[in-house]
Amino acid sequence: MLRTWVYFLVVMAALYLAACLVLFVFQRSLIYFPQPRAETVPATLLKLSVDGVEVLVSSRPHAGPKALIYFGGNAEDATYNLPSFALAFPDHAIYLLHYRGFGGSAGAPSEAAIQRDAQALFDQVYASHREVTLVGRSLGSGVAVHLASERPAARLVLVTPYSSVLELAQQQFPYFPVRWLLRDRFESWRYATHIRVPTLLIAAEHDEVIPRASTERLYRHFATGVATLRVIPDVGHNSISESPQYLKLLGEGL
Repeated sequence: MLRTWVYFLVVMAALYLAACLVLFVFQRSLIYFPQPRAETVPATLLKLSVDGVEVLVSSRPHAGPKALIYFGGNAEDATYNLPSFALAFPDHAIYLLHYRGFGGSAGAPSEAAIQRDAQALFDQVYASHREVTLVGRSLGSGVAVHLASERPAARLVLVTPYSSVLELAQQQFPYFPVRWLLRDRFESWRYATHIRVPTLLIAAEHDEVIPRASTERLYRHFATGVATLRVIPDVGHNSISESPQYLKLLGEGL
């Protein structure tokens, strides 16, 4: 009987370790869901070379000091934002980053690679536009807040933001040592404390992906008076941009 129990425990431990290994190896396929770029949306396509990798940016050029750089979600074709942004912000040049592996960009996505690409894009945009607003949605909120902590952004807007991807992963996989397995943590709370520019956090009332508690934890890490939290009623994580209030609130951040 004892031998049977020992054998059972050994098998269960082996299965658990195998599950941990699968999570570790395939973790990025659970975070990033690359999408093709919409060819039907008129856009000027820019090409950035970062670390020898060609990264694409859909844009609407505009002369003047103002620019908007947008970082989308983990399963988003950022191109679809261009028509509405162009109408809502006619005095801004608009730049929509396609993460590595997304929208025709080469390479594979990772937190470190996306952050390097974001910095390269900012530096190029800032050379022509000295008033740059960063907008990040969902996964992109982590990209935007990190970039704002390292570059002279004029404003920061975070849509359906989280405190950290690590926190979300721990909630989704409570029986696994996620802290030791996760490579791309996107710990936005660490960078929020360094932000000094006006920041707007926009949450969805019925967000089924990012718990409100996570957004509120992030909000509390900003210095007093820096950030404002607004909630759009009757929308979810993916439908928030369909609300008439979305572009209106976004405009308040600009």
